[in-house]
Amino acid sequence: MLEVSKVCKSYGKKQVLQDLSFAIQSGEVYGLLGPNGAGKTTTISILCGLIKADRGTITINGQSSLNLMRSLIGVAPQENIFYKSLTCLENLKFFGQLYGLSNELCRKQANYCLELVGLGDRANSIAENLSGGMQRRLSMAIALVHNPQLVVLDEPTTGLDIEARYEIWEVIRNLSSQDTAVLLTTHLLDEAERLCQRIGIIKHGRLLAEGNLEELRKYVPAQEIAFVSTPTEDLAIQRGIELGFEYRRYGSDLAFWLPKAMELKEILDCFNGIAINSIMRQPVRLENIYVEVTQNGSPK
Repeated sequence: MLEVSKVCKSYGKKQVLQDLSFAIQSGEVYGLLGPNGAGKTTTISILCGLIKADRGTITINGQSSLNLMRSLIGVAPQENIFYKSLTCLENLKFFGQLYGLSNELCRKQANYCLELVGLGDRANSIAENLSGGMQRRLSMAIALVHNPQLVVLDEPTTGLDIEARYEIWEVIRNLSSQDTAVLLTTHLLDEAERLCQRIGIIKHGRLLAEGNLEELRKYVPAQEIAFVSTPTEDLAIQRGIELGFEYRRYGSDLAFWLPKAMELKEILDCFNGIAINSIMRQPVRLENIYVEVTQNGSPK
C-alpha cells in the first residue's frame, strides 16, 4: 500500500535520512520507532509533501504524484488540529470542504467519522470544551474525514491519562479492522507492543530493525530476563559470565539474559554464595529489544 524506497534527506552537511526503506500493507498498523533526532518527523514531512526528499521514491497504491498522494493520506500531528471555537461537526465540515468534498458527502463523512472515534454524541460540543482525550479523537476524526487509505498518527497519546490512551487505542484498532493502513510514531513502547503488527526501529535516519515482535526477539536471544539487586554487583556479573548469561544495565538495574525459563530458586542457586537483595523475572519485551537495537545495533 505504502512503499518507501531508499529515501535520503540532508540539511546542509547533516544527513537526516539514509536510504530509508519500508512498506505498510492495507489494514496494518506499522510502528516507526526511534530516539529523538532519528528522522521520524522528517519522514512524516516527506510523506505529507511538506518537504522534498533528496533521493528515493514514495508511492501509495502505486501513485507517486504528490497531489494524488495527498488525497490518500490523513495526518493527526502531535499538536491537535482544529479550531477551538467551532463545534466538532463544524470542524469536520470545514476540513472536509478543504479536501473538496461536496456538501452532502462532507456532512455524511463528518457524522461517520465522529461516530468512528466515539464522538457521535459530541457533534455540537465546542472543541475547546472537550477533554484532552476527546480533543485527540477529534484530531483523528479530522484526519479521516476525506476517507484516506493511509493515516499517520504522530505521538497520538502523549500527555493523556491511561483511560484516554485506551480510548485512542480502540480507535486505532477500528481503523485497522476497516482496512486502513496506519503509520504510528510513539515513544510509549507498550503502546507499540499492543497495537502494531510490525515495527521499524530507526536511528540516525537508518532502519536498523524491522519485523513483528516475534521476529524482533532475535535481538535479545533469551527466554526471560532476570533483574538482580545485589550489594556486590561485580561478583554477580562475574558469576553470570561464568554461567554463560549475558548481562545488561537498564538504567541502574542489573539484568541477566536467561537462555531458558527458570524458577526463582534455580536463579538463586546460580548465584549461591553471593548476597542477593531481590530477583525479578520478566519476559523479553519491546523495550529490551529497542534498547538493544538502538544501542548495540546488529543481533548477536
